[in-house]
This record gives sequence, C-alpha cells and structure tokens, in this order.
Amino acid sequence: MLTLTTLASGSSGNCTLVSDGTTHILVDAGISARRITTALKGLGIDPGSLSGVLVTHEHSDHICGLTTLAKQLSFPVYASHGTAGALCCRIPTLEARMHAFTPGVSFEVGGVAVETFATPHDTAQSNGYALSAGGRKAAVVTDLGCPTEEVRRGIKGSHLLVAETNHEVEWVQSGPYPYFLKARVLGERGHLSNQAGAELICSAVREGANTILLAHLSKENNTPARAYETVSAALERQGAAVGRDVRLEVAPRAEVGQTYVV
Repeated sequence: MLTLTTLASGSSGNCTLVSDGTTHILVDAGISARRITTALKGLGIDPGSLSGVLVTHEHSDHICGLTTLAKQLSFPVYASHGTAGALCCRIPTLEARMHAFTPGVSFEVGGVAVETFATPHDTAQSNGYALSAGGRKAAVVTDLGCPTEEVRRGIKGSHLLVAETNHEVEWVQSGPYPYFLKARVLGERGHLSNQAGAELICSAVREGANTILLAHLSKENNTPARAYETVSAALERQGAAVGRDVRLEVAPRAEVGQTYVV
C-alpha cells in the first residue's frame, strides 16, 4: 500500500510525505524542521525512521527546513546534479549524505521505486518525482512554467497526481506584483496557471489517474474555489465526472492534509 500526505503546499512552504508503511519519504522540506517532525509524529511516524528527502529544487519554500532537519536526523538527500550543487553551496553539511542524479533516471529508496523527470523552472536543474510501490504510483509535479512532454511521460500511469494550479492568469496580470515578478510567474520557467494545470491533469486522467490533488496555489493570485472550479470544468468537458470517475481535492496551504491511499 502506498499513501501520500501533504504537510504544506504553497508559496510559504512545500512538503509531502509518501509512505509504503515502512519506507517514509519526504518530497521537499520547505517548512520548519519542528513542523515536519510534529507532523510526522501526528501521523504515527517516528521522525528517526525517515528514509530520505527528495528535493525538487533549491528555492527556499522547498528547502527551508532541510538544514535543521539534517542536523537532527540521519537520512539521505536526493537531488539532481544542478540542485545538489546549489544546495551544497548553501548547506555544505549535506555533501556527505547527498545522492545526485541526472533527471530521467530511476532508483529505489527502501521499498519505493522513484522515477525522476526534468521540469521547466527558473532554478539550477529542477525536477519532479513519481513514486511507486505495490503496483501503485503517485507523482508530484509543481513549480513548472509549462507542461512539457517530458513531464507528461514522467506522470504517465500515475494513480494519484499532485499537480500545480498556481494562479489565475488575469489575476496576475491585473494584480499588484511588479512587472518582473509577473513575467517570472507567467513565463515558461515560472508556474502553471489553473488552465495549464487543468490541461496536464486532463491528460493524466486520460492515462488512468483517479485522484488529483491541486497544489502550490498562490495566496495572492488564486483561491481553492477558483482552482477547483477550473479543473473540474475541464475534466467534465472531457467526460470525466468529478466524484464518480475522479477524486479532486485541493491541498491545504499551511496545514497537514488528509492521507490518501494511492
């Protein structure tokens, strides 16, 4: 059995737990070590049994808890070569536990198979992850400016998909962000809009995904209701009924979400 629980999702911090009951893996550690360990204990997991941390990229909302967590606990860290280099420059103590890879490779962490794939984001070398155990597969793909073919291949066959629906394009364009930040968010190495996220999600559902978790919503340029409405309407247009054919939920920004059985 494979389960997935978001510990936080959004511009203020991102962290997701994937577990097969024995192997416990974090995708990113973008909240404080205290929040992470408290959340793990609340889920009945000894923080000392953490099997590894998979880092998507080096932005602070994905790694801010990693330094302290690594001081407290012993676990391997996995990141692309580019991300590993950026991390070790910032946190030299990670070098001894770092496992660097080229996006596109696969490896195992305990009893969980991990697939990696490159994502287009304004970082050294960002990537997404798909994790499998017991014939079930969950993919986590946020912080990307556009849904590339490499991303589509990476999430193909997922039963559960954590997908970015960061913003409503018109809200960014008319909002208070300075021009450079608007250009960054809306660019091909920025973040997925509700509409672009819906497109990626629809392709995943056509490939068999039956649980979708909307993630990394902007506090300023989106709402859970708008993201849900956009994706739900797109799914309905392609003939997938929400609540019957596919389960659609929004990940909480700052709280531990529910645990999904993949």
